[in-house]
Amino acid sequence: METRVSIIGIIVENTESVKNLNDILHEYGKYIIGRMGIPYQKKNVSIISIALDAPIDVINTVSGKIGMLDGISSKVVYSKV
Repeated sequence: METRVSIIGIIVENTESVKNLNDILHEYGKYIIGRMGIPYQKKNVSIISIALDAPIDVINTVSGKIGMLDGISSKVVYSKV
C-alpha cells in the first residue's frame, strides 16, 4: 500500500485530554517517524508536531480522532511524495 509523509500539527488547550491523545498516538505508533512537543506556558497551550509515514486513510483517521478530542485542534500537511 502506498504511503505519504505528513505532519499533523496539534494544539492542546485542555490538558485533561492529553491521556486520550497519547493513547491515539500509541495506537498508531508504527507510522510515527518523530514527535516534537513544545509547552508554551505564556498562553497555557502545548504545541505538538507528529511526522508520519502512512497510508492516507490512516493519516486521516489519526487526525480525525485527534480533532474530536475536547480542547485539542489538529491539521495535516501532506508531502507530494
